[in-house]
Amino acid sequence: AALARDSAAPERARAIGVGEYLLAVDGRTVDARTNLDELLSFKIGRRVVLTVAARADGGEKKELEVRPVNVGTEKGLRYRKWVDERRAYVARASGGRLGYVHMYDMSSASLAQLFVDLDAENQSREGVVVDVRHNDGGFVNVYAIDVLARRSYLRMTPRGFAASPARTVLGQRALELPTVLVTDRHTLSDGEDFSEGYRALGLGKIVGEPTAGWIIYTTNLQLVDGTVFRIPFIKIETSAGVNMERNPRPVDVTVERPIGESYTERDAQLDAAVRQLLKDKGEQTSGSK
Repeated sequence: AALARDSAAPERARAIGVGEYLLAVDGRTVDARTNLDELLSFKIGRRVVLTVAARADGGEKKELEVRPVNVGTEKGLRYRKWVDERRAYVARASGGRLGYVHMYDMSSASLAQLFVDLDAENQSREGVVVDVRHNDGGFVNVYAIDVLARRSYLRMTPRGFAASPARTVLGQRALELPTVLVTDRHTLSDGEDFSEGYRALGLGKIVGEPTAGWIIYTTNLQLVDGTVFRIPFIKIETSAGVNMERNPRPVDVTVERPIGESYTERDAQLDAAVRQLLKDKGEQTSGSK
């Protein structure tokens, strides 16, 4: 079980610091023979008291009340932390000009999170980096594309407020900002549909690596003996009739991350995406003068 601080409980200590020592769990001493997994068994969702100290001899001892969460919740928290780090990375690389969103997959939950992310600080940026690396598909690519493809045709000014695009005032999801898309070889299935839609509609440049080329709808077929086969039942083609199965979606700017880069603070693909979007914005501004 992962541990999360219980905000509803009275705090005995604010946090466990890096390098501190765990001395006890619910009063049971932790030593070299302790099975920590056993001490935390059946504790998910329940209040647990951890005794920690700044030194191995128990000096500067304190207690912290936490509420363990399950692995699924921990994975979600780690993922949102990863997204926040990428958002901060893009902000630094662009001098605060660009925003960032990531779609983990093409599920309804990811679409809802996209709505939330694009309604927050990203609306105040000059453009947004859209990241679908490691997206393993789903079914909502058309709805996500709509958010990026919609363009404003009216502005509305409510009394006492600033003017805003009519779509957002009327409750329709629309970004209406320049974007760049980042893909990699692990972008699969409906994530590839999204990439094809982004390219076909001319929404912006695509940076990174071509997608996996793994897009076809499949379903289960059960035999009389109970054996189940997974078989294809819908072929996916581009609007020009090109079969997308085993045909990766291309990129405009090819950038492969060096081996081991993911263990550093650098992301070459995001760096290239930021440069490309800022370049595109500069060209649009120059062309409009």
